[in-house]
Amino acid sequence: MSEPLLSPAEALQRLHEMIRIRRFEARAAELYTAGRIRGFLHLYDGEEAVAVGAMAVLRPEDAIVATYREHGQALARGMSMNALMAELYGKQEGCCRGHGGSMHIFDAASRFYGGNAIVAGGLPLAVGLALAEQQLGRDGIVACFFGDGAMAEGEFHEALNLAVLWRLPVLFLCENNLYAMGTALDRTHGVTDLRSRAAAYGLPATSVDGMRVGAVEHACGRAAALARAGEGPSFIEFQTYRFRAHSMFDAQLYRDPAEVAEWRQRDPITLLTTRLRESGALSDEALARLERQVEAEVDAAVAFAEAGTWRPAGELADDVYTR
Repeated sequence: MSEPLLSPAEALQRLHEMIRIRRFEARAAELYTAGRIRGFLHLYDGEEAVAVGAMAVLRPEDAIVATYREHGQALARGMSMNALMAELYGKQEGCCRGHGGSMHIFDAASRFYGGNAIVAGGLPLAVGLALAEQQLGRDGIVACFFGDGAMAEGEFHEALNLAVLWRLPVLFLCENNLYAMGTALDRTHGVTDLRSRAAAYGLPATSVDGMRVGAVEHACGRAAALARAGEGPSFIEFQTYRFRAHSMFDAQLYRDPAEVAEWRQRDPITLLTTRLRESGALSDEALARLERQVEAEVDAAVAFAEAGTWRPAGELADDVYTR
């Protein structure tokens, strides 16, 4: 299957973005093991094509709502890697001044509204943001990322129902990595065809290979065009896979290592790299330069976070509750 729509230049840009996410996550795992990053850490390795493909069709005025596995979306949206790494460290130079950490990334300037630690908690927020766009007569749409586990929560059904009733400009983007937190899809969902469950609410629903960035971008582009034309919401299921455990605390005893190895054969970075090499658009030297560039950017982000400052103890309760 070829990647639709992407020119060689576009494909190279998407590859760059996916490698940035992969290298950032790999370094975050190392830093967590070394005790430099603390708290919870949920990594995005394997799912990069979803974030990169979706963000490619969004505009600056659009809003994004994500889950606690959101580093990939944040980087693909254009958030500063320095500010993101500093936030993981808990430093006040981070995007949330160290209050949010890994699970609560937020950046008003890029309209990135989380990072949400509650499963399905972002769906009602996305509906509210889309309603605001509609009521204010603005042109923005809302992209709402969530996992397969969220579709077992009541908020999913309430959000889709309201979005359809009010014809809201929302893209409901389900990253189906088959295991939610750690339980197989068929052990938690009576109907495992997620597309059909969403379609029951009367909105366009499709399923896409989430390991191919071009397929993701093509599907999101069509859904975004409908939303911008006033045609209301769409649902897209991305069939993807996380290569690492659910979180750094997860022993990962619920899935067969052979299955992980099989999915790694469909690594989105490898798939796109192979296609670019076969077409003559990417040489070994160019790939090596790209990887060195990314490593230098990650090194700089770590140095920025290491040099950052801790919030004074007297300010730790600021911005937590309204006084």
